[in-house]
Amino acid sequence: MNNDQQLQEIIKLSVELNTIQDLDFLLEKILLEARIFLSSDAGSIQIKEKDELIFSHVQTESIQRKLPPGQKLMYTTFRTKINHNSISGYVAATGEIVNIPDAYNIRADAPYRFDSTNDKKTGYVTRSILSIPLKTNRNEVMGVMQIINAVRPDENGSNSTGGIGSFNARDEQLALHFANSASMVLQRARMTRDLILRMISMAELRDPKETGPHVNRVASLSVELYERWAHRKGIPEPEIEHNRDILRMAAMLHDVGKVGISDLILKKPARFTEEEFCIMKSHTWIGAKLFNHMHSEFDEMASLVALNHHENWDGSGYPGYIDIETGDLMNACVDDKIEGKKGEEIPVYGRIVALADVYDALSSKRVYKEPWTQEDVLKEIKKDSGKKFDPELVDIFMENYEYFASIARRYPEE
Repeated sequence: MNNDQQLQEIIKLSVELNTIQDLDFLLEKILLEARIFLSSDAGSIQIKEKDELIFSHVQTESIQRKLPPGQKLMYTTFRTKINHNSISGYVAATGEIVNIPDAYNIRADAPYRFDSTNDKKTGYVTRSILSIPLKTNRNEVMGVMQIINAVRPDENGSNSTGGIGSFNARDEQLALHFANSASMVLQRARMTRDLILRMISMAELRDPKETGPHVNRVASLSVELYERWAHRKGIPEPEIEHNRDILRMAAMLHDVGKVGISDLILKKPARFTEEEFCIMKSHTWIGAKLFNHMHSEFDEMASLVALNHHENWDGSGYPGYIDIETGDLMNACVDDKIEGKKGEEIPVYGRIVALADVYDALSSKRVYKEPWTQEDVLKEIKKDSGKKFDPELVDIFMENYEYFASIARRYPEE
């Protein structure tokens, strides 16, 4: 591929990235495409937040290939202070690209050092590193992308031996072009995420359970559940990726309707009366109503999730079939005249978020309770299979439990 073809490929990738709306999905895609484009085995993206870098996405192809089909690489996120000691910290502080041929032989007068702790834990050997700043249109560093271990073909032109080489000056230029294009899309996605988090903050002011980490955990669990369910159903990969992107944002807003519930009910320390519980149930259709004038697929999915995430597989949930513009039938719920939707009458996105939401609520500490043990949480979910939850989704959850638990740990309470 010549220079012009490579630049055209970067433009093509930029157009593709522009179709992605969710920040986390976009970061994952940026890292994947950068690794493929630069022929590398591994990489990470770290997002800048005040004086820290948050390691948000990690990929290692050589380890991923060793996992059973359908299984994903587990990793943990962490924060590190921005300073000149670490490679990514130096790039974040200076805005300079850093190209290291051998991480274990960095020159003595370099201002940064390679931390081999993770290599020792995993057995992975880091050699070449290309660390690229992600900058806003005002030239401010918003994060760092690290591309690790350039995979170079053997003398037969094959990558079968997995030979690790170094990144050259041309790789640096291409990486900067790609980073500049990706950063513009990333800014847009961050603004969208900030708007969603502001909406959630309004709900959090009313209901302390609706924290940023909680909704991030619910959203992340929901997209992973959906992906595995969709593969079982034979849904094409492009459709899965498209729906995952929208679902993550919609799932974050599952309880946004609580902004319309009185503090006297939301913050009541005692058990609700029937009338109060009836009012509390209305947060489902109030949330759905926020997105009722639909201008996009996101509006449609956010409305579906808000309305249906308290429906139960056996029909014992709420709000059932209801006019979300008026909520007319809510007045009948005290007299038990409303039946919830049953089974596959409940949209799959509502069924998915219901399971993710309950798992996280039981696993998390609240002002009124300690977190349940994971053993007790799993017993409760199994017990409610076919009652509260879609039994197929429970099976998927149990089969992939260790990975789902690792996702939840990426978003600890602050």
